[in-house]
Amino acid sequence: MITEYAWLLVALPLLGATLLLLGGRLTDSFGPLLATALSWGSFLVGAAVFVSMLGADPEERAHSIELWDWVPAGSIDVTAGLLVDPLSMAFVLLITFVGSLIHVYSLGYMEHDPDKRRFFAYLNLFVASMLLLVLADSYLLLFVGWEGVGLASWLLIGFWNHNPAYATAANKAFIANRIGDVGLILAMSIMLATFGTVDFAAVDAAVGGAGEGTLTAIGLLLLLGACGKSAQFPLQSWLGDAMAGPTPVSALIHAATMVTAGVYLVVRSHHIFDAAPDAQLAVVIVGAITLVYGAIVGCAKDDMKKALAASTMSQIGYMMLAAGLGPVGYAFAIFHLVTHGFFKAGMFLGAGSVMHGMGDQVDMRRFGGLSTVMKITWVTFGLGWLAILGVPPFAGFWSKDKIIEAAFVGEGWRPWVFGLTALIGAGITAFYMSRLFFMTFHGKRRWTDDVHPHESPLTMTIPMMVLAVGSALLGLVLATVAPITTWLEPVLGHVEHHEPVLPVPVLMGSTLVVVAVGAVWAWLVYGRGEVPQVAPEGSALTRAARADLYQDELNATLLQWPGISLTRGLVSADVEGVDGAGVGGLSRSIESISSWLRTAQNGYARSYALTMLTGVVAFLAALWVIN
Repeated sequence: MITEYAWLLVALPLLGATLLLLGGRLTDSFGPLLATALSWGSFLVGAAVFVSMLGADPEERAHSIELWDWVPAGSIDVTAGLLVDPLSMAFVLLITFVGSLIHVYSLGYMEHDPDKRRFFAYLNLFVASMLLLVLADSYLLLFVGWEGVGLASWLLIGFWNHNPAYATAANKAFIANRIGDVGLILAMSIMLATFGTVDFAAVDAAVGGAGEGTLTAIGLLLLLGACGKSAQFPLQSWLGDAMAGPTPVSALIHAATMVTAGVYLVVRSHHIFDAAPDAQLAVVIVGAITLVYGAIVGCAKDDMKKALAASTMSQIGYMMLAAGLGPVGYAFAIFHLVTHGFFKAGMFLGAGSVMHGMGDQVDMRRFGGLSTVMKITWVTFGLGWLAILGVPPFAGFWSKDKIIEAAFVGEGWRPWVFGLTALIGAGITAFYMSRLFFMTFHGKRRWTDDVHPHESPLTMTIPMMVLAVGSALLGLVLATVAPITTWLEPVLGHVEHHEPVLPVPVLMGSTLVVVAVGAVWAWLVYGRGEVPQVAPEGSALTRAARADLYQDELNATLLQWPGISLTRGLVSADVEGVDGAGVGGLSRSIESISSWLRTAQNGYARSYALTMLTGVVAFLAALWVIN
């Protein structure tokens, strides 16, 4: 069966990264093309596996492929293997297809960069690591891909590390992710202590025999890991700074790889969260906070890429909220993840196209009127904009509206709090994404004299057009023609339809109304109105949003400065206590005695004679006293 060759999914891009990194300058001429071809090769393998799975009965679509005996340690025996099932294949197709399009786009975007061979090696490493993460059959092997994604993101965010600010941004992302990694490591430790295994199938089977407190602890620690990787509250501060990397990196991180990993981890661990209601509630709360947080921050960003980064944070918040809703929301979280991968990748590549035509500028206050000179970029970006707004029949309408509907399902206060949060978030999203679209492509031209906007080459615009088609049609296909919820049933189980607390037509109408209000408001202010080239000071909330709601300052107050103070205190105790009173005090005493004894060795014979005479007299006096 073709599934036996699923290991090629990881092996092909990993081979590309190895050849380009070890081959050095010898691969400069053909390395980028080789990396792109191997990424497409991985997609073709994934497509073949997917087609073979379509021909099988739903209950026979999961395949475990054992690769080798990895960690034989007494009673604990972890094998390295792949789990090819509907959930992992949904990610495989997204990663390889969107990732390969980004490779093609990078051929044009990085054409004149002297280090493009190294860049493509890192892209291949990124894709290979993410594929290993979603195909792993155990938490331990998932963690290998998890760390590989972290390494690749650090290398790519800091690709232009000759700029100290970019190197700092890469380090910030790396450190924030390491905090989340502690949660995943501790979760695996508890699994080993409780279940004696970290294999997905074995853990899922043993969940019923564990206590709720233990499962809650595991769930909360898994959530911590997901927050770090998916930039969710309170570990979200790195995502905006990650825009320091080349724009194709931003598209890859935000659409198909890194930030989706946390959502995958939660959904893959659904048996644990279903048995730990408190941990599940924590997932919903984190998602709700983050979707509002990202939306508010996005309203005040003038940097085009950072506005899109805030949008990603918010949209991943929607996915986390859905994943925390339990069986009613798992499939919708993955549905929105897949559609978001297309329209967000398209908009990031569109941002790169704007930068390409505007001399690498990112300040939207210096744009305006680009629709007349960059028509392909305008149309393709516009389709992504309509998709994220949730305008029917574009992709976001089918996926994000399902999350809003699911958030209104339940009893008591939860559907009202989480449902209204999701609904209000849709209105804010419409405002800040429309603000971005109108400030960039409409209104008066605010270009500087040294800028000559122009359309990007075909290597960049063709991937944008393909992603734009996905932004327009993919949601409709996955909702009606080939329902993704049905595809995921063998993994996530069948869920009966639950009626929300408000009728579905009322929810759909309310969502469209708040979206329309947000978009019209943005048009009045930024499309038709005059946009100053220098941002006004604004209200206190605006200033806070520009500063990411002071998350860096909060982190410094709660984490950085207490750590620095503790370190300085320990150093002071070591220097003044251990070294001062202990080792230092003894050394000073010996030095004082030595200095006193040294005064007797002055080199004068008369002094020595007097000392000898004194000694003889003292000796004779002692004898006289004794006798």
